[in-house]
Amino acid sequence: MNRIYLDNAATTPLDPKVLEAMLPYLTEQFGNPSSIHSFGRETRKAIEDARAVVAKEIGADAPNEIIFTGSGSESDNMAIKGVAMAYRDRGNHIITSAIEHHAVFDAAHALEKEGFRVTYLPVNAAGLVSVAELANQITDQTILVSVMHANNEVGTIQPIAEIGRILRERKILFHTDAVQTMGSIPVNVRDLSADLLSMAAHKFYGPKGVGALYVRKGVKLAQLIHGGAQERNRRAGTENIAGIAGLAKALQLANAGLAENQPRITGLRDYLIGRVLDGFDHVRLNGHRTQRLPGNANFSFEFIEGESLLLNLDLKGIAASSGSACTSGSLEPSHVLLAMGICHEIAHGSLRLTIGKSNTKEEIDYLLTVLPEIVTKLRDMSPLYNSSRKECATCTLKR
Repeated sequence: MNRIYLDNAATTPLDPKVLEAMLPYLTEQFGNPSSIHSFGRETRKAIEDARAVVAKEIGADAPNEIIFTGSGSESDNMAIKGVAMAYRDRGNHIITSAIEHHAVFDAAHALEKEGFRVTYLPVNAAGLVSVAELANQITDQTILVSVMHANNEVGTIQPIAEIGRILRERKILFHTDAVQTMGSIPVNVRDLSADLLSMAAHKFYGPKGVGALYVRKGVKLAQLIHGGAQERNRRAGTENIAGIAGLAKALQLANAGLAENQPRITGLRDYLIGRVLDGFDHVRLNGHRTQRLPGNANFSFEFIEGESLLLNLDLKGIAASSGSACTSGSLEPSHVLLAMGICHEIAHGSLRLTIGKSNTKEEIDYLLTVLPEIVTKLRDMSPLYNSSRKECATCTLKR
């Protein structure tokens, strides 16, 4: 049985060209970049070359605005906690959205325990924040706003450039989590007016265990990891040289392939969404219909548990998810879907299908062949499907 991978929002396969770029630093070029001998100088040069590549690819002014980290989650934590601790003498108010990745969400909760006040902006039924509401929530104590570029579960792309312009005018620091958008759509820190921006290599066909944080020149950042002077005293620890080289190569390749991959993947996404919405009853698309990531299709199937749907798809050789891979062990419904006004019962029946550059129309057609059989089987087993097919009274979304 062929296996079909439709969980590219969780992670992407390593591009062979990226592996090739990494191999020298996994074998003969193994020196510690902090050493002054030739072995160390070789790997130090590799890191600085990668830093220059990443800076260029995202429109940064200088390579030293890039900090390499161990993941997108670390980048988010470094941005939010680092700014909060560095600027707490100016204020204690942070604004974020109710649908952020838990790396932002939980970092904000942790800061609340340290005496910071956090405003969690609501979103509408499509998962969009209101720029006007954000502006209304700004006070003279606001030191940081963090709104993700696009949501990892439902794919909705936020009006980041508009938010960034407002915050730049008011001299409030702005962080955006671009983990899902990097390599999928154009990302330029100047166009977005971002002061800090997070990314993770494994989301754009790079290696796991390495990320980066853009920090605009002049922005202060408190050190979170102590014990060494690496990354200009901002992150202690011997650098992951192979991972850093892989991140830079992956970002180069992803951006170079945008013109070809973005429209093709968007076409597959729209084909999938159209067929599902036309072919099933009691199903809804989650997220904005068009203002969404090219490869993201997130549905809620009423009267079905999402976990059962995933297990049955897996038996057919199809890998998918019901939301963020970082919360897959949780029995709670998605906080993203709940924030969008979807009730618990329907939120539990979500299915996230995320298309990557290697997926084909034939694979989507195979999914569309087996999905009706699975949905029918699971609904036949549901006592709610035949006895009560009414709209969930607590949902604000309508079919």
